[in-house]
Amino acid sequence: MFDLFRSREKSVRILLGGLLFLVALSMLTYLIPTYNQGASPTDTVIATVGGETITMLDMQKVIQGSLKNRQLPQSSIATFIPQMVQEAVNDKALAYEATQLGFQVSDADLAFAIRQQVPNFFPDGKFIGTQTYAAILAQQNMTIQDFESDLKRQVLVNRLREVAVEGTVVTPMEIEAEYKKKNEKIKILYAKLLSDKYKAEASPSPAEVEKYYQTTSSRYMVPEKKNLVILLADQAKMSQSMTPSDNELQAMYNLNKQQFQTPERIQVVHILVNNEGKSPEEDAKLKAKADDLLKQVRAGANMTELVKKNSDDPGKVQNNGEYWVQQDSGMMPEFKAAAFRLKPGESEVVKTTYGYHVMKVLKHEDAHLKTFEEAKSDLATQWKNQRVSGLMQQISDKAQADLQKDPAHPEKVAAQYNMQIVHADDFTGEGAVPEIGVNADFNQSIAGLKPGEVSQPVALPGNKIALAVVGGVVPARKQTLEEARDAIRETMTGTRLSRLVMEKAIDLMNKAKSMGGDLEKAAKSIGVEVKTSGEFGHTGTVEGLGTVTYLQDGFRTADGGLFGPIAIPDGQVVAKVMNHIPADMAQFDAERNQIRDDLKSQKARDRVGIFETGVREMLTKQGKLKVNQQVLNRLIANYQSGG
Repeated sequence: MFDLFRSREKSVRILLGGLLFLVALSMLTYLIPTYNQGASPTDTVIATVGGETITMLDMQKVIQGSLKNRQLPQSSIATFIPQMVQEAVNDKALAYEATQLGFQVSDADLAFAIRQQVPNFFPDGKFIGTQTYAAILAQQNMTIQDFESDLKRQVLVNRLREVAVEGTVVTPMEIEAEYKKKNEKIKILYAKLLSDKYKAEASPSPAEVEKYYQTTSSRYMVPEKKNLVILLADQAKMSQSMTPSDNELQAMYNLNKQQFQTPERIQVVHILVNNEGKSPEEDAKLKAKADDLLKQVRAGANMTELVKKNSDDPGKVQNNGEYWVQQDSGMMPEFKAAAFRLKPGESEVVKTTYGYHVMKVLKHEDAHLKTFEEAKSDLATQWKNQRVSGLMQQISDKAQADLQKDPAHPEKVAAQYNMQIVHADDFTGEGAVPEIGVNADFNQSIAGLKPGEVSQPVALPGNKIALAVVGGVVPARKQTLEEARDAIRETMTGTRLSRLVMEKAIDLMNKAKSMGGDLEKAAKSIGVEVKTSGEFGHTGTVEGLGTVTYLQDGFRTADGGLFGPIAIPDGQVVAKVMNHIPADMAQFDAERNQIRDDLKSQKARDRVGIFETGVREMLTKQGKLKVNQQVLNRLIANYQSGG
């Protein structure tokens, strides 16, 4: 199908090296820890949808991709993983239903989707070529067939969702009601009972702490500690040690000369004076500013300093305002035309839809084929990147096998494969590891290992791979009373304090009611200060109270009415509505369309959710969708034990 993308020109430049290098930096082949070794295929299937399966390995790849470089709290795992599984099931279920309804994705549809989602495959509008395309996907452990199959499924899913939201209507009455709700405000009187004020009352005595320990000592444990010897393979260091011969590079150059065709291009530096959304009066001032900057440039002012101080171009930080311009580049036509019209050293102000560009041409390069010497550095990088990823995989596999044979001498294995040795003693499975940092995948890989056992290789940020051999293990044990005392006191105080402050807030509310709604008098009787808020709406914050989310009951309470108690992070609040301020309808017409669009989007999301639930339930009744809860539970347990 990729004949659709064939370029008519032979000017696809050195993209393989560049893209593969970027991919190698960010998408080094991800080594998934192996679970359930020896299990039959059916023991690892989490769900089946219309004959397709979702396996533990499938979900491990998705989950670890999502968790990469961040730690998921143990308390969230039981929620997070089922949600991800449900999303995967949803996609397959919707794609299956779309197929049953006769939806199809043509090659042209797929080509358009790839162009939209992966524009890097089409530098300057030209397809990079099937060989490069396959090589980039291979760096991510994907084949062309895998990638295009996944993308086709997503196109089907999107089409079915579009059908589900067709005909979504928002009435004028709904728009007006939403505007009034969005823009109404209230003002309140409130009494804030701070937890710190009652902390001493909630603190347990030493005898109470000891009694609590006697009944809950099993909760307070010193975790198991492992002494680890970690072997690290660093792709950057490995790449430095690899040197291609000139003959190898020359052969690559001869086979790929079309990649080194450089079109005519102009190097420019510019200062952007942005005028988007400005009034005619403001625009005139901005034009004058651009003209003044041009005078400074022509007078020999330091262009780099002018860019730093004056340019509104977001890219100025990375490139100091400098760009290479080609005829087929996607820049504004006016900008491009000026770049090719001016000679090196010349400058002028160019007007585009973004504003005024104070442009100076630095260099003009004619189209040419890079010589072998000019391309040699790029060729060497490309050569190394093509070989180092596979070599990293081989080294990690061989190092793991050798460590399993001789776990007592990790230093020999490290020396043999040019790997770094790192020691991590008394590691509990949480926190940072020297040279690795906090990494959930690494922690998971060593969970449950016994002395002398070797972990699975784990890919780390920075294109590194780690595996570890476990030395000594200190078993987990219960904490002594002295070790647990502070934690117990904190737990008991926290529990008691929450209950105590709530009770005092309820007492305050009842007292205010008994006094005819006089919150100020009731609060004063228990030594609590009363404050008056400013006017506030349904969003934002209230000084002294925090987010308005806590105060939504106030909008449903009549003027003079009490509401609460409300739990806030540092205590409890009892409040009284002083008055409601209706929405100012003068701005309704200006906001009408935005509110309509927002309501329509929300309705669409709701309809899609209902539709997806209906599809899942229908396919489940038909026996086309089945979820194996036992396998899902086992997947969750794997991550909980490895956290």
